[in-house]
Amino acid sequence: MLRRLYDWVMGLAASRHAPKSLFAVSFAESSFFPVPPDVMLAPMVLARPDRAWRYAAICTLASVLGGILGYAIGYFLTPVGQWMMAATGHAGGLAEFKCWYDKYGVWVILAKGLTPIPYKLVTIASGLAAFSFPMFIFASVVTRGARFFLVAFVVKKFGPALLPVIERRLALVAGGLILLLVIGLAASHFLGGSSGGACAV
Repeated sequence: MLRRLYDWVMGLAASRHAPKSLFAVSFAESSFFPVPPDVMLAPMVLARPDRAWRYAAICTLASVLGGILGYAIGYFLTPVGQWMMAATGHAGGLAEFKCWYDKYGVWVILAKGLTPIPYKLVTIASGLAAFSFPMFIFASVVTRGARFFLVAFVVKKFGPALLPVIERRLALVAGGLILLLVIGLAASHFLGGSSGGACAV
């Protein structure tokens, strides 16, 4: 089924309604849809390099708006949010998310947004943990914008063949950010006498 969805999204990229479809897919992916908008963004930029930044902006705006929906699901529809976390294999992840939020705030969303963890899990968990909504919006704009504009730049400049290399570099950057968070946690225990327990990454 996921393969059929993937092929369907690829087909949308070639349709005359591609920009509207790109907005819809980017919006839905932030809360429930399993296929990332990169699948559409890359071929659309390849076909129309002159519209690369426009397409990246569409992805960013729609993704942040979809993230607000995911946040609302977690915040206002807690049982639904918990069910969605469980359905994606992250039933026990809320405690870790909340622990990191309490200690490191916006940096958690920035770090998690660059990892392979689906963005929809970050949005729903943010609502479940009642994380600061303005900071959630800020972090979402930075994270989503950085990702989509980077994809658009790479495809426009070098073509899609370089995207896997960029994906690996994103994982390294995210790993570095998480390492800094872990170092900060250790420092808070040894230097600041923090009373909280350690959070799992």
